[in-house]
Amino acid sequence: MGYLDGIALYIIDDAQDVQNIGKGLKLIIDQRPDLMVIATGSSSFELSNSLGEPLTGRKRTLTLYPLSQGELRLNLRPYDLKENLENYLIFGAYPEVLTRQTREQKIQYLIELADSYVLKDILALERVKGAKVFLDLLKLLAFQIGQLVSLNELSNSLNIDVKTVARYLDLLEKTFVIKRLSGFSRNLRKEITQKSKYYFLDLGIRNVIISQFNSLANRQDAGQLWENFLIIERLKRCDYEQMYRNRYFWRTHGQQEIDLIEEYDGELHGYECKCNEKKSVSAPSDWAATYPDATFEIISRSNYFDFV
Repeated sequence: MGYLDGIALYIIDDAQDVQNIGKGLKLIIDQRPDLMVIATGSSSFELSNSLGEPLTGRKRTLTLYPLSQGELRLNLRPYDLKENLENYLIFGAYPEVLTRQTREQKIQYLIELADSYVLKDILALERVKGAKVFLDLLKLLAFQIGQLVSLNELSNSLNIDVKTVARYLDLLEKTFVIKRLSGFSRNLRKEITQKSKYYFLDLGIRNVIISQFNSLANRQDAGQLWENFLIIERLKRCDYEQMYRNRYFWRTHGQQEIDLIEEYDGELHGYECKCNEKKSVSAPSDWAATYPDATFEIISRSNYFDFV
């Protein structure tokens, strides 16, 4: 370990590409227990498989998301954040995007990012041979954010096996492209639990996949973007602030629904994401009747700061 003598911090980038990285790090830590080691990677499952057993109980895993609203308001006023809200919904929050000055520069960076990371690096991680099918799956998910997604319907649309669809979705989640939300139920027969919803961890990636960068006033998916934005920002906040809770959506076969359910400390909290503040919405009748002790809140542009 002579090459590490006098070093207090050792950083390995793209650690998932280093053969036997787990055993190697264990050897380093055994020899230098005082050394702080940071191993970064772009895919959770590669690092998990490589680091899990050799470093059990001796590591801490941190997930770094695109910049959160909480991080941004450390340097920006609430007024500035609200003024830039449309940009976050359209171009996302990768640091490199936020530092680009023009619309064209932001789009060009997102195109390069999607091409190099989503369509090359991820495809190379596992046995993903059909690049076109993989991209088609991403496009289908991009058009269905906030909607119920059926694996069988995706399988039929893409003409591939449903197990392949499930594997691709799992791959996209473990490489931090999408986040799955499952349905909440306490065995009420009318509640939907077999389907899931999927959200993009960065809306810039979502929008570049479908080549839509027009303003919110000129698009039909403003409500979907708002819902995706709030749910992912909430995820970032809870993760960074160690607010441990289970997350679901809630929907019945009668089409009563709530966008986000959080369950913690034996309590249920429902949140409905509304881009249009003019509409006054109360808790769905089935929700209020079935879970009378649960809370319900509308999250709009006027109060989202407290939520994210």
